Amino acid sequence: MKIVMISDIHGNFDALNALSESYDELWVLGDLVNYGPQPGEVVDFVRQRATVAVRGNHDQCIGFGDDPRCSARFREMAETTRRFSSDQLSFEQKAYLTSLPLQITVSRAQTRFFLCHATPSDPLYEYRAADSSAWVDDCQQLPAEVIVVGHTHIPFVRSFNGQVLVNPGSIGQPKTGNPDACYAVWEDGRLSLRTYRYPIDETVAKIRTMPIAANVQEDLIRVLENGGLPPV
Repeated sequence: MKIVMISDIHGNFDALNALSESYDELWVLGDLVNYGPQPGEVVDFVRQRATVAVRGNHDQCIGFGDDPRCSARFREMAETTRRFSSDQLSFEQKAYLTSLPLQITVSRAQTRFFLCHATPSDPLYEYRAADSSAWVDDCQQLPAEVIVVGHTHIPFVRSFNGQVLVNPGSIGQPKTGNPDACYAVWEDGRLSLRTYRYPIDETVAKIRTMPIAANVQEDLIRVLENGGLPPV
């Protein structure tokens, strides 16, 4: 069995649609919306194709009106695009976001997987570095061999105590210092991190047509082009 794991699409349908990897199942680790210009297209794609999906803090924001608790440099971008995303999505699309579970445990080929957006102890909001010792205590409480998370937009694979922790990184807004979309593949018991290029110029052109402030447009574009934080 081949499973493609993706996270943090953030309304970037060009990046999502350019994913050419074949798969038996598609798993989505949350944050379908906000920041990007096509949240509706992303939600519909995930609804139609994902076998498993969990809710991220930005999905929570649109679905329930909660604060996504973004870092200071992203706060204006998040608030501005929250209004845009909310206007773009239909009632049914928003209902789909609210229906997504905060966490889920599934078994495939004698392997148990635990999925959430952020961390097992705080599925929506906690930003935790890959090398944090807190992962060990958090994960050992779980009835799973593989723990899959997103939220930080930074891919990694880490092993401890017979468990494997994987973050596929971000499809729509990577923070690796490189604009290439990031994802992970689990195939026949092997995990790998992968990247691919997408037509970022098309996404940039769409951001420039969004009815939002010009400075927010430029910040969003810089994030995509730099693969990281916008300049201060």
